[in-house]
Amino acid sequence: MPIWIIVVLCLLFLLALAYFSYNYRRHILGLDAPEKKIEVQILDKQTNRIIGAQPGEEDEEYWFYVQPLTGGPKREFMIGIHYYHALNPGDIGTMTYRGQQFVHFALKRQ
Repeated sequence: MPIWIIVVLCLLFLLALAYFSYNYRRHILGLDAPEKKIEVQILDKQTNRIIGAQPGEEDEEYWFYVQPLTGGPKREFMIGIHYYHALNPGDIGTMTYRGQQFVHFALKRQ
């Protein structure tokens, strides 16, 4: 087998690996993702215990589940404790997020 075929295959493999890494970081981890705002309704919220939390560290994480008002998939976001206590299921407002990272929620007063 000629050596140039092996070199081309290695280069294609490296190119595919770089493309996968870029897409994974952008779409799954949300790095360098654009900030988006959307009108949502809060469906539910919950707390999860963090197993193995050390003394002095946070031992719970807080989540809420939202449904876009214009339609679309239901999504879940990890939020801070202040948002967890301030928001309730059924609340409607504008949520700002970046990838899968929650940024802000502005409650719509009725």
